[in-house]
Amino acid sequence: MKRVLFISSTGGHFNELMQLQSMFSKYDYHIITEKTKSNQDLKEKFPGRINYLIYGTKSHLLTYPFKLLANCFKSLYFYFKFHPDYIITTGTHTAGPMCCIGKIMGSRIIYIETFANIQTKTATGKLLYPISDLFVVQWKDMQKLYKKAKYGGWIY
Repeated sequence: MKRVLFISSTGGHFNELMQLQSMFSKYDYHIITEKTKSNQDLKEKFPGRINYLIYGTKSHLLTYPFKLLANCFKSLYFYFKFHPDYIITTGTHTAGPMCCIGKIMGSRIIYIETFANIQTKTATGKLLYPISDLFVVQWKDMQKLYKKAKYGGWIY
């Protein structure tokens, strides 16, 4: 059975990722997101299948670089713990290090550009577009920005 890692930051990106929940039973899956008060109950919903990275956004300029560095090391640990065949992500910064590690180590990367962006590229999309094995957009117009992207429609 294929090992699939589903990863995204918390909030809207994670909400989009959870729209793929019907796929979980088809794979030996694991989920990684950021730890917040709003998603701690996921340990009960997905016992033994969820882990957390440190929550941190770019708006916290003083602590963000340190949290990002710590998450890079945590991502490396989780990668070797689960060694996924595929990494599927809806973004954002939380997923970047994991996808880069996965690409170097031979995992296939599937990136789903967020539904929220209709006419502009996201920072994570720009970073992961060149290394993604499959890059999916949810709006047809986004194919003008990402020439090799596949239109997948809305995941909602």
